Amino acid sequence: MKRKIHNEKARKWQARKARTTRAARASGNPEVTVFRSAKHIYAQLVDPETGRTLGTVSSRSKALAGEGGKVEAAKRVGKALAELAREKQIEKAVFNRNGFLFHGRVKALADAAREAGLKF
Repeated sequence: MKRKIHNEKARKWQARKARTTRAARASGNPEVTVFRSAKHIYAQLVDPETGRTLGTVSSRSKALAGEGGKVEAAKRVGKALAELAREKQIEKAVFNRNGFLFHGRVKALADAAREAGLKF
């Protein structure tokens, strides 16, 4: 039985999250899932058949830390994610924005991954 969500903002986010996740999982391609917190952004590659995580990249890692703001960090994460996908021989994936609106840091991550060669 699902728990009732009384917070309007959280309820709408959960609905968007369920809708985008359902569409991404139906495709059968590897999935790029994004999570955005107040300070950092995280991305992971998920295998469609087993549901296992193939690799993760986040703005918290020492290798991606650098100058600039949160949007610049999202661009670095997108580029690193495309390199990780290339190592795993993944050229095409489905982008799961995880209920977050497609603008700002989420869009910057997606655009950087596309520029680095990942197709979705």
